[in-house]
Amino acid sequence: MTNQGIDIQHPKLRGEWAELRFMTRAAEHGLCIAKPWGDMARYDFAVEHNGHFLRVQVKCTKYKRGRSYKCHVTHNGIPYAQDQVDFIAAYVIEADVWYIIPTAALEGRIHVMLSPHRENSTFAQYKEAWHQLRNQ
Repeated sequence: MTNQGIDIQHPKLRGEWAELRFMTRAAEHGLCIAKPWGDMARYDFAVEHNGHFLRVQVKCTKYKRGRSYKCHVTHNGIPYAQDQVDFIAAYVIEADVWYIIPTAALEGRIHVMLSPHRENSTFAQYKEAWHQLRNQ
C-alpha cells in the first residue's frame, strides 16, 4: 500500500497532514510536542525533552528529481534563520522517511535534495535522526 498522503493535492492540506504525522512520530520517540496557537510563529512545533525546548518547522515532499526528492526549506521563499527555527523536519512522503535537519546545516539553502536510498548523500546523517531532538 502506498502512503495515502501522496494523493493529497492541496499543498496546505498535505502540510497539515504531515504535521499530524510528525506529532505521531515524535510522540513515538518520547518527545513532548507543543503547537503555537495561530499561524504567526515561524515554527510549527516546540519539542520538549527533559525541560529543553526546540523549535521545529515541518516540511514534506512528494516531488521526485531522478531518484531523489526536492524539498523546499523556506518561508515564502526566504530561508529560515537559526534564531527563528532550530530544526527542519522534512518528510519524504513516498519513502515514509523523516529527516531531522538542524537549521545551521542548511546554510541558507532554499531547497534540499533528499535521497533515502543513498547512505552517503549530503543529508544522510539526518535521516530518522530523532535523537537530535533529545540531545540538545
